[in-house]
Amino acid sequence: MSEQDSGEHVTPETTALTIFDEQANGRIRKVWFEGRWWFSVIDTVGLLTDSANPRKYWFDMKRNVRSEGFIELSERIRQLKMRSASDGKFYTTDAADRETLLRIIESIPSPKAEPFKQWLARVGAERMEEIEAAESSAAMERLRAQYRKKGYSDQWIERRIEKILVRNVVTAEWLGRGAKEGREFAQLTDTLSVGTFDITTTEHRALKNLRGAQNLQDSMTGLELALSSLAEETATALHRARDSQGFGALHRDTREAGEVGGAARRDIEARTRQPIVSPINYQHLRQERQRQLQPHLFDDEDEAK
Repeated sequence: MSEQDSGEHVTPETTALTIFDEQANGRIRKVWFEGRWWFSVIDTVGLLTDSANPRKYWFDMKRNVRSEGFIELSERIRQLKMRSASDGKFYTTDAADRETLLRIIESIPSPKAEPFKQWLARVGAERMEEIEAAESSAAMERLRAQYRKKGYSDQWIERRIEKILVRNVVTAEWLGRGAKEGREFAQLTDTLSVGTFDITTTEHRALKNLRGAQNLQDSMTGLELALSSLAEETATALHRARDSQGFGALHRDTREAGEVGGAARRDIEARTRQPIVSPINYQHLRQERQRQLQPHLFDDEDEAK
């Protein structure tokens, strides 16, 4: 595929940065310590200066950096073990975190400094994304275990997890686009509910005989969860496509998103000839799990009736 076909404009600058990325990833050792990346200062000096003796260059450079006013340099440098490329063993070496390393390279007269700063920023961002993803994954596994312990089926649990993720995204959009948590969030949620199910969340709770702090979504059937997710995902898509700002614009989008969910519900109901919204609640859903685990026990009970 040509550059024109791919839709990407490749410039000498982007090509140079790509090459630098490959060099930096291959030549600069780094270690994750105390919640952040620490980079080999000597490796960095060698890459940016092409010095034949980067260790001596760094030794001489320390005095220059201090004379420029960075007197806390020694306190910022850590001696951390990193693997040697020559023999594969681990040796202690001067290491600096991203902030300190950026300050150090300001004193290195090198045209490679700017792409190096961009590389550093990306390395840090990628690691944080990995950590957030791992934490999120672990949290979802804990949540799955909690629902299994309560007696929900695996299929329902996956629908519930998906609903949680979709809900987090749309509420983040609302908050970032000017809606206020509390009353306005509740109004937007109700608009989606009325459009999708033809009832408010309060009416939905009453139908399922829920009281107090009992969570409505924990009593939704798989289809109710799927349709609610569809409406919320549609709302997110509309917000982003229109760059909607403020409660009025967000309310318009949620009204249209509810219409999408409602149309899907009516189509399903017409084909199955059964209503989607039902009084089924968490008690029925947990009993279904027990039916899956102990089918013969429930068959005997049904026959006795």
